[in-house]
Amino acid sequence: MASLIEELIHTLEEEYEIYKQLIPIAENKTQVIISNDLDNLQDITDREQVMVDKVTALERKRENIIGNIGTVISRDPKTIHIKTIIQILDKQPKEQRQLSEIHDNLKKTIQRLVDINNHNKSLIQQSLEMIEFNMNFIQSTRMSPGNLSYNKGAAQLDMPTLQTGMFDAKQ
Repeated sequence: MASLIEELIHTLEEEYEIYKQLIPIAENKTQVIISNDLDNLQDITDREQVMVDKVTALERKRENIIGNIGTVISRDPKTIHIKTIIQILDKQPKEQRQLSEIHDNLKKTIQRLVDINNHNKSLIQQSLEMIEFNMNFIQSTRMSPGNLSYNKGAAQLDMPTLQTGMFDAKQ
């Protein structure tokens, strides 16, 4: 079981390092979104995806380790969490402390990343709403009937033809 705990701690430390690297990327993403730099946004998204793939692989590894720990202690792996393992390690204070620290660090880092990503999501949503507003405004000005005043003959209306090619931004 000791080797499983060491492997779990190592895996969580690797995850923590990746999440720590994601924070400045997400913060940079905020600035890129604000400046509307789509090329840099695509680059950042690509870098994030590579890191997310690494985290996904580490998550699978962590789940396997927890499954093995569950087998060793005769408990259903679905009911075992990191906090549960921390409590079980009361006779191994060094490993308990390490696991507890990495758990707390991961929790804080992931929460920081969630906050930044929620802020970025809000900025993107506001940007999309502004684009939709502008598209609807442009469409309404192109489709307005124009000048409805009479000319000096009083019999004709100055009516431009409706332009086609615009789309309804809500569809």
